[in-house]
Amino acid sequence: MKQRLFAQVDVFTAVPYLGNPLAVVMDGTGLSTAHMQAFTDWTNLSEATFVLPPTHPQADYAVRIFCPGRELPFAGHPTLGTAHAWLNAGNTPRQAGVLVQECGVGLVTLKQLG
Repeated sequence: MKQRLFAQVDVFTAVPYLGNPLAVVMDGTGLSTAHMQAFTDWTNLSEATFVLPPTHPQADYAVRIFCPGRELPFAGHPTLGTAHAWLNAGNTPRQAGVLVQECGVGLVTLKQLG
């Protein structure tokens, strides 16, 4: 299996180790659902996400969200943490100041602050 870049993000804080931690695999392309679930379980965090190319033309990226034992169609802290990691990885949204995430519930629009 190829090596993949992932980030551990502290969501809801600017202070390391005080937020709600999230593992974000920056390129989940080619990983099976079983591999995504196994990685999530291995991290021992409440959630992990896997960034994928979007299938919807309005989306900037797609994401699959997992918690121990199952996949989630949507969750707030993984949505925010994945957006943060995606931007920090040097990605640029199609529309300035607005990210569109594709996930299990459909498209989620996030506005950039600051």
